[in-house]
Amino acid sequence: MSDTSEDPAERLGKTADSIVASLGNVDRKVKAMTSARTNDPDTLGDKIIKVAIPSLTGLIAAKVFQTLWNRGTARLQTDDSDDDAQQGLLMTLLFAGLSAAFGAILSQLSDMGSRAFVSHRHCKRQRQNRTR
Repeated sequence: MSDTSEDPAERLGKTADSIVASLGNVDRKVKAMTSARTNDPDTLGDKIIKVAIPSLTGLIAAKVFQTLWNRGTARLQTDDSDDDAQQGLLMTLLFAGLSAAFGAILSQLSDMGSRAFVSHRHCKRQRQNRTR
């Protein structure tokens, strides 16, 4: 039930005040987001470089590692082994561990490299802007 002591004009005024306050909050958030976007030194190309290079490096490294692994294990295959299932499981676990470690190392290195490259581009861009 509603409070009848309050007249409709007062309720309308309070509703309008709350709407204006809500719009003020939205406006502040939009201004903050716009400021963050305009102050971000990364261009679209920089962001793509930061994402694509480590991803592609990880993909290529995993494929190279798998090729080298398959080439190396093909030499170790024997036909008269009794414990093929146990040896297969051990080799699978070993491959998974080594592949993950190799991929993680190369992904970290390429991530650091791409960040350094983008940072270098930022510095170069700032120097060019100062000379103009």
